[in-house]
Amino acid sequence: MINNKKIVIFTDEAGWHGKQLEQAFAHLGYDSIFISLSECYFELRSGKQPIRIPSLDNELPCAVFVRGIPGGSLEEVTLYLDFLHALRKLNVPVYNQARAIEKSVDKAMTSFLLHSAGIDTPLTWVVHHRDKALEIAERELMQGNLVICKPLFGSQGEGIRLIRKKTDLLWLTDSHGVFYLQRFVQCAGTEFFDYRVFIINKKVVAAMRRYGQSWLNNVAQGASCEIITPDKRLCDIALQSVRLLKMDYAGVDIIEDRAGHLIVIEINSVPAWKGLESVYQQNIAQLLANDLVNRLILKKT
Repeated sequence: MINNKKIVIFTDEAGWHGKQLEQAFAHLGYDSIFISLSECYFELRSGKQPIRIPSLDNELPCAVFVRGIPGGSLEEVTLYLDFLHALRKLNVPVYNQARAIEKSVDKAMTSFLLHSAGIDTPLTWVVHHRDKALEIAERELMQGNLVICKPLFGSQGEGIRLIRKKTDLLWLTDSHGVFYLQRFVQCAGTEFFDYRVFIINKKVVAAMRRYGQSWLNNVAQGASCEIITPDKRLCDIALQSVRLLKMDYAGVDIIEDRAGHLIVIEINSVPAWKGLESVYQQNIAQLLANDLVNRLILKKT
């Protein structure tokens, strides 16, 4: 049975974003429940909902909003995504869908899909052996290029290393046995900056320029924000990227290199918007809630 007035927000910690969403859904007449995917379980027997969600007894919500996927082993993460797939199979709208999250949370797959679609993205290597990673990084340094080493899964700039010289190779770290390396893109101008384009339902809602205190431009790492009016080039590459991954909403990170090319750095399927809202006079959570309710809940009924 579906509870037509309850929306589950999947997150390990409600925080500012969760509270904003809770208020936005309440404005539309819906109650929100904060649940971690780690608290859900399957119970496959007659007369019971196959997915058990705490606080919902034998009911399913009318929709779920994914604000976070818990970390864990391959088996654990697979199970969390299984819940999202199953909910969609049970006709519960999932925002964003599991397929979109799978493609974007895995940086290797994101890079592969962007490259295959002809969308500019940094030169990337994903290898298993440390010797091969060191060989690639050393070759890049000898050619005068810098190298970024990133966790395969991660966000907000955590765990990212910039390899500038040979001694920095000591910082070359793997992500559970996988090395994800990219050639560092020197941005246009003299300052460190990139663009974050926020998209809801295939439309650009807002865009900002992020100025980093160093080469890292994440707001969580201290970057400052400036609202901009995105030009057609910026909108087109951001929208093309989001369509490729079939996302309901996304934050697309783009950098302009010194030759003037726009290069997609990352596509975020659970993007934060606190930094954007600090310079943009719109309630982002309300826009997200409106889209989920009007497009995915009310159109079903």
